Formats: sequence, structure tokens, C-alpha cells
Amino acid sequence: MALEDAKTQVDLAFSAGHGRGLAYENVFGGAASFMRRRYTKDLAGVDLAVTGVPFDQAVTNRPGTRFGPRAIREASALQPGDPPYGWGFDPLSEFVIADYGDLAFDYAKTAEFPARLRAHVAGILGAGAGVLVLGGDHSITLPILQAHADRYGPLSLIQFDAHTDTWPDDDMDRIDHGTFLYKAAKLGVVVPGRSVQIGIRTTNEHPLGFNVIDARMVHESAPGEVAARVKAIVGDRPVYLTFDIDALDPAFAPGTGTPVWGGLASWQAAAILRDLAGIDLVGGDIVEVSPPFDTTGATAIAGAHVATEILCLWCWNRRLRKG
Repeated sequence: MALEDAKTQVDLAFSAGHGRGLAYENVFGGAASFMRRRYTKDLAGVDLAVTGVPFDQAVTNRPGTRFGPRAIREASALQPGDPPYGWGFDPLSEFVIADYGDLAFDYAKTAEFPARLRAHVAGILGAGAGVLVLGGDHSITLPILQAHADRYGPLSLIQFDAHTDTWPDDDMDRIDHGTFLYKAAKLGVVVPGRSVQIGIRTTNEHPLGFNVIDARMVHESAPGEVAARVKAIVGDRPVYLTFDIDALDPAFAPGTGTPVWGGLASWQAAAILRDLAGIDLVGGDIVEVSPPFDTTGATAIAGAHVATEILCLWCWNRRLRKG
């Protein structure tokens, strides 16, 4: 059946009607929607909407993450011909997942950006769909968290990152990818004691009560042990997962703005994410993929895999409820 499908499937990003099923298009052709899902602004019947946020005007070092959503979509085309490995089910066939396209904003009116993004995400949630965001720098996570907290209340956060992003910044009008979590904690959007940061390997004297599993602790533990600790911390609370690609060591993801050596290997991240199955995930993002600093495309490939794992985590509990 797959061979016959491969002969007829062309540009499913525009032509797919029902929104379910694996894709057998040539990976080197066609429109680069996420996982070959249909591009649509009609969320009727959609379970999960993938949306891009090509914003990188809040970085402290190297820009380029505005190209992240496009690169992640292109890299994701390598995957959708088979069910995601290690999960035991096929979310693309069991759920209607759509590519909602990118957030539109005026790059010259940066101050208006956070409110516009918050409203964008709130609109998707209000339509009854979950949200998976492709960034973009890490500042985008604050308005996304706010939109989710408006719907679910204060959230537990699982953050994969080299940096804590809790540097003090009480000027809530500033837009900075290194202070988004400081502001989220101060605004009551997340609950620090029921949240956890994984892969940290930079010094910050302002932890704000967040639980930290630093990179060395990850390296000295089995992935299952790390995941079990994370699940014990977040419990059954609504969880948002943000994955900064610099959580991975630069050997696996060089295309990012603030790379730090000593990070997670891709196999560690994959195993931890899969062992988090069962958390009450309400949304997630992959951020800080900066294609200009990686001519191999490996960082975007890693980002696409992370996005797929987040997708599977989001579907896991909902699949069990369906059954």
C-alpha cells in the first residue's frame, strides 16, 4: 500500500483532506509543512495545531532563529513515512494534526509582538486544539505560557536547556530570551517548585526555586531515572514542555545562538522524552534552532525529532482516554 501511495501523493500539505495517516511523498519534493501535515487555518476537528514563530529579536548573541520554523519543517519531511520510533502507536493516523502556518507580525514593532503571540496561541486553544510551537528564540515561550496559563491555570514547566533563563529582570516590557522564566515565575504563570530544568550547565545565582537536573547529573544517571524524577516533581499537574536546542551538546546541535559544551547527547534527550509518557502535557515548543550556523542541517533535524517527541507526549494520554 505504501508503494502505491508513493505514486500518487503529491503536496499533501495542500491536498490532504482528512488530516490522518502516514505520508509517502518524496522527501526531497513538495511543500515543507510539518510532517507533511495539511496547511490550514480551519481548526474544526483538528486535535493539535503546529505553528511557527519566526522571531529572533531578543537574542543576546547570534541571531538566525527566525529561520528555525522553516528549517524544522523541512527536516521533518524525513520522518512521516513511518510511525515514530519507540512509542508503539502512530499519532499521525490516530489524531488530526495540522500545520497552522506561522504567526504574522510586524518585525519593526517589536513591542507589540508578545501580545500578538499570546493572542495567536489563545485563538488556537480557544478553537479546541492543542499547540506545538516551532521557534524562534526563547523569549517566545513567555507569551505562549501566558496563553496556556489563562486556560489551565499556573503550570508546571519542563525545560530542557543549557541556561536557566532566570536572570533578574523586573521590567516586564523588555523582551529577552534569557529572562523569560524569571518573568513567568514572578507573574505566577509557572510554579517553580513543581517545575524542572534539565541539562543546565551555566552559572546563575537566581534559581527562583526551580528544580535543576544539570547536565552532569544527566550524564551520571540513566535516562529512565531522570524521567522518573521529573515525573515525581510535576505529578499530575498540567505541564508545558519547552526544549531549547542548546540543551544538546554542540556536537549534536551546533546551529544555535549560545552553544555550551558538555550538553546532552541526542540519544539521552530522546530516551528522557519518551520516558516522560504519562505527564499531563498541555503544550510545548522547540526553540533556538538557528540554521545559518549549521551547514549540515543536523540541528534542524534534531529540532524536528524533538518536535515529534513532544507531539507524541501530547497524544499519549489523550490516546488512552480515547481507548
